[in-house]
Amino acid sequence: MIILGLDPSLSCTGWGVIRSEGSRLIHIANGQIKTDAKAAMPARLSHLVTAIDAVIAEHQPDRAACEEVFVNKNPQSTLKLAQARGAVLAACGGQGLSVNEHSARLVKKAVTGTGAADKTQVQAMIKVLLPQADVAGADAADALAVAIADANLMGRG
Repeated sequence: MIILGLDPSLSCTGWGVIRSEGSRLIHIANGQIKTDAKAAMPARLSHLVTAIDAVIAEHQPDRAACEEVFVNKNPQSTLKLAQARGAVLAACGGQGLSVNEHSARLVKKAVTGTGAADKTQVQAMIKVLLPQADVAGADAADALAVAIADANLMGRG
């Protein structure tokens, strides 16, 4: 089972691809998709869709997993996150991928054992769970965590 994990954001969307074989997790690839903050919203969202399409075409995942939207104190930030997430989900849907959605708290708990883990703890556990992975950054680590959590929560296929 190949799983694409996604950590959507308008500024930098993380993605990570793992293979789940029984109780084994194998890192395949990961990366970050950055958009130009000066570009118009439609161009930024289009860039996300195109980039996710390319990741899907290259790695041919069996399913995807995405972090759910959390509400920020700033409504504008929440709206931008929701739009980026919509673009990512649309890309997956356009490629015929089913997408499981998980809360950030559930992902953290599945990977670290506590739903209150910070980014540093998540990154440390990614190094333990996928020691062969050269992680592209914090957003890519979060996306790998989403994929790992999905493998653990939804069954490893």
